[in-house]
Amino acid sequence: MNDHFHFQQDRLFVENVALDDIAQRFGTPCYVYSRAALIDGYRQFAEAFKGRDHLICYAVKANSNIAILNQFARLGAGFDIVSGGELQRVLAAGGTADKVVFSGVGKSEAEMRQALEAGILCFNVESPSELDRLNEVAGSMGKIAPISLRVNPDVDAKTHPYISTGLKQNKFGVAYTEAFDLYRKAAAMPHLRITGMDCHIGSQLTETSPFIAAAEKVLALVDRLAASGIVLEHLDLGGGLGICYDDETPPSIAAYAQALLGALSGRTEKLIVEPGRVLVGNAGVLLTRVEYLKHGEEKNFAIVDAAMNDLMRPALYDAYHDIVSVTRKPSPASGRGGEREVQSLIFEVVGPICETGDFLGHARQLGVAAGDVLAVMSAGAYGMSMSSNYNTRPRAAEVMVDGTVAHLIRERETVRQLYAAEKIVA
Repeated sequence: MNDHFHFQQDRLFVENVALDDIAQRFGTPCYVYSRAALIDGYRQFAEAFKGRDHLICYAVKANSNIAILNQFARLGAGFDIVSGGELQRVLAAGGTADKVVFSGVGKSEAEMRQALEAGILCFNVESPSELDRLNEVAGSMGKIAPISLRVNPDVDAKTHPYISTGLKQNKFGVAYTEAFDLYRKAAAMPHLRITGMDCHIGSQLTETSPFIAAAEKVLALVDRLAASGIVLEHLDLGGGLGICYDDETPPSIAAYAQALLGALSGRTEKLIVEPGRVLVGNAGVLLTRVEYLKHGEEKNFAIVDAAMNDLMRPALYDAYHDIVSVTRKPSPASGRGGEREVQSLIFEVVGPICETGDFLGHARQLGVAAGDVLAVMSAGAYGMSMSSNYNTRPRAAEVMVDGTVAHLIRERETVRQLYAAEKIVA
C-alpha cells in the first residue's frame, strides 16, 4: 500500500477521501484512482531521466481512461499505442500525435492511414510483411512513414509467460538475427524513413538485468547499422518495470533509470521509454461489496459483486492482488434480513459469474460480513482496460480522487447500453 492509500482511524482513504464514502456515493464495483499517485509516478520518471534527451511514452493499454491520458498529456508525456482506437483516445484526451509511437503486430491498413494522417512520431514495425504494407500505404497517400523496427533480442524477462515478449517463441518483433538485413531493406524503400530502434521484452519485470541485457544487444546492432551508413535518431527501450502486488521487490524508478543510463553512457540518441503498469498499477483500487458469505465443506466463500469481467488478471494469469476491508472495525448492521455474521476466516473471494475461474483471491484471511466493502489493491493497470461485459454485466464506474474531491471519470454502464446496437431479425 503506497502513501496515497492509507488508513485513518480504521477507515481506508485515498488521499483525503474515505473509500467507504466513495462506495456509498458511486456504488460498486468501482475503480478508484489517486491523481496524486499518477502525477508522482510520472514526475519520478521525468526526474530520473533529467539531463538526457528523452520522451516518456505512457503505454495506453495499461489504463486508457481519457482522464488519465489527459493528466499524463498535461505533464508532457508521449504515448505508446497498439491500436487505432488508442490513438483516437489519446487525441481526444489532449495528447499530440507527434509524441505517439505505434506498436503492435497486426496494424491494419486503416490504422496505418489513420496514424499517417495524424502525423505520429513513429511506427514500431514488427514484421517484414508490415514493412511492405506500410510502404505501400504511405506511398498511396503521398507520405513518408517514420519507422523503427521492434527487435526481438531473445532475452528472458523472467516474468509470467503470457506477458513475456522478448523470446524467440514470442509473436512480437523481428528476429535479432534478421534485423540488420531488414533495416537495409527498409532503407531502400521510397516511402519509409528510418528513425529508430524499438525493443520491449515483457511486463512486470522485477530486476534490472534483463533490461540491460536487452539494451546491450540492441546497442551492438545500432552500431553495426551506423557502420553501414544507417544512423538512428532514437532508441526506444520499451517499458515493463514491475510493481509490488504482494512480496515482489522491483527496482525503484530511479534505480531502473540509473541502470539504463549507465548502459547508454556516451550515446547521443534520443531515449524513449514506455512505462505503463508502474505509472498506474498502484494508483488504483477496485471497490467491491460482499453479497454473501457461503461456508462449504472444504472452503469458505466471500461472494462479492465484482467479478472476472471487472478484473481479469487473477483468472487470466493467476495474478495476486491484496484484498482488504475498507473499514478495520465491523460496520453497523447492514439490515439485510436482520442477520449479520462477522468473523475472521480464510475465504475464497469470488464473483457472481458462472465460471469456476471467476475469483479475485484465494485463501484470504478476512473478517467480513455481507454488505462490507473490500478494496482490491494495485488494480489501476490492466483492470478496467481489460474488462468485459461477460454475463451481460455493465462495466464498473471509474472515479479519480484529487485531494478532498472525488470526480466521476466514467459512468457505470447500463444493461440497455449493452444491447442498444443489437438488432432482432424479423
